[in-house]
Amino acid sequence: MKTEFNAKSQYIPVLSTSVKVANMAHDLGVVNDRSLTMSDHVAAVCRAAYFQLRQLRLITCSLTADDAKLTVQAFITCRLDYCNSLFYSISDSLFRRLQSLQNAAVPVITGTSRCDHVTPVLRQLHWLPVQQRVKFKLAVLGYKSFHGLTAPYLTDDCQLVANTGRCRLWLADVDTCIIPRTNTRLGDRSFTVAGQRLWNTLLVELRRLDVELVTPLRLLKTHLFRV
Repeated sequence: MKTEFNAKSQYIPVLSTSVKVANMAHDLGVVNDRSLTMSDHVAAVCRAAYFQLRQLRLITCSLTADDAKLTVQAFITCRLDYCNSLFYSISDSLFRRLQSLQNAAVPVITGTSRCDHVTPVLRQLHWLPVQQRVKFKLAVLGYKSFHGLTAPYLTDDCQLVANTGRCRLWLADVDTCIIPRTNTRLGDRSFTVAGQRLWNTLLVELRRLDVELVTPLRLLKTHLFRV
């Protein structure tokens, strides 16, 4: 008899034994909670980054603006960007926590007040907001996958609409992906679905695969600043 997994159960059957379910697990620096909400990982990122920010405030006053920006990018931005494709479709409250962290890093560089509107300053620094950074990462992974620059398990999942059939001919001309169907929200968050769905929403000129990588990435970043 097939046993379905219950998220609230303490054990799951594996062959002839049962394995206790852990509340969280660390995998390559990512904290995975049992429901894959990424809430534990977001908490860990914010906790470590705010600790670094408190230390950086003591020294950035002695640095030039460029050096302060590089320092913040090395200690704070890298934490926001690490495996950030996993943040796709997380809750708005978690995104707000991450965005608050990025906003808190801005005064350390620019010396602006925390009460000032941060969006123009982010544009001046050429920093995409957190949600747009996630979309940028997914789009980059998609582009690299189409060119065979990623691991095979990612490359094999990216498939373009074939240039066959009258109804699909126009889609093939703009490098449109085939999006597999899933029945769960977690399935929709996978790269196979989320990455290709995001790719299909990009402007046509951003989806051309016959140009060098630098050109579409530059256009993509400009596009994400506008949306």
